[in-house]
Amino acid sequence: METDVNPASRLSERDYDYQDAPPVVRGEHAEASFTRLIEQQAAKVPSHVFLVASLTAMAVSFACEVTGHSRPSRFIGQWVSPLLVMGVYNKLVKIFGQR
Repeated sequence: METDVNPASRLSERDYDYQDAPPVVRGEHAEASFTRLIEQQAAKVPSHVFLVASLTAMAVSFACEVTGHSRPSRFIGQWVSPLLVMGVYNKLVKIFGQR
């Protein structure tokens, strides 16, 4: 009989003491060494770098738009969201560490 390891599924509804319970670790969730390397390098970058880079991209995009360069303005303006997402990823790696 196959055991259910997902505590969120209906088949495994029972009282769990989540403070003392180890996290659910499954083989298909194992990370490769390349992922660990990326997380180690990402944790070295200060979090404010991504915020400053996104604000800079907004300012450059605005300046290009005001000067009439609409295509470069829109291209640079699209950098803001990925930079902020990278900053969130960086912060999560620092908070939760490597798994």
